[in-house]
Amino acid sequence: MANLSGWRYAGFLGGIVSLIGVALYPIVVYPYFHAEEYKDMQKKTRDGINQEEIQPGGMKVWTNPFEKKTKS
Repeated sequence: MANLSGWRYAGFLGGIVSLIGVALYPIVVYPYFHAEEYKDMQKKTRDGINQEEIQPGGMKVWTNPFEKKTKS
């Protein structure tokens, strides 16, 4: 195998970093900057589903533990 040095080594490393960036963009970056689009999609797909009925093992549906509790 050829010994990479100088600009060839930099090009090789740059290519690897670029490939990783291209692979991660649709998985990490796009959803991060377009969260509203994914929230709307989730609302449409979960429309008409009662979480209480499909919750396994009679477990409580998830609630935000950091939300301030209201007295009812």
